[in-house]
Amino acid sequence: MFVGHFAAGLAAKAAEPKAPLFLYIAASQFMDWGWSGLVLAGVEHFRMAPTLPGSPLDLYDMPWTHSLPGALAWSVAGGAIAKYLFKVPTRAAAFVGAAVFSHWGLDLLVHRPDLEVWPGGPRLGFGLWNHPVPEMIVEMGLLAFAALFWSAQRTREGRSTWTAGLFLSGLVLVQYISVALPKDGPPQGMALSALATYLIVTALAWLLDRKPASL
Repeated sequence: MFVGHFAAGLAAKAAEPKAPLFLYIAASQFMDWGWSGLVLAGVEHFRMAPTLPGSPLDLYDMPWTHSLPGALAWSVAGGAIAKYLFKVPTRAAAFVGAAVFSHWGLDLLVHRPDLEVWPGGPRLGFGLWNHPVPEMIVEMGLLAFAALFWSAQRTREGRSTWTAGLFLSGLVLVQYISVALPKDGPPQGMALSALATYLIVTALAWLLDRKPASL
């Protein structure tokens, strides 16, 4: 699951538009922002295993970001950042927190058993990654359905939908590139490129959600 995570951000924006789009987009990958940073810092670890079916990620050590307690903590932090730093209403902040936690739920669907119920405890994962074609259908399907709801919300606000279409096309392109990249690169390089991608997509969401200046 990669760009499929952004579906949660789009759906949350459609359901509760009082938080900016870039917050929802960042929230949907907030756990992986932390994961990338902790990998680069040497706190969490993974390895590339090209022989694995589907995703080559062997995520054997990520208790601070992808355990269930870790996911709950990141979700609370995301909601608090939205409310107290970005001053969004309480309901919208709750939706931001829910978008953060959606990441763990979607990872549960696709990951192999690497999501700890608690650090050092049992590991969960339904393993859809082991079936690349169905996984891709699910991921793109989630993005498409969320995009429909989000586009409808933009239409109700009198906002353009062609720019939304460009944003979604960009997400599909990012997914294609992620699939096409070599499967045997260094973990730190992969974590850095993932973090750069999250920053770029969030910045694009910020640009997309800006209201035109009044003439």
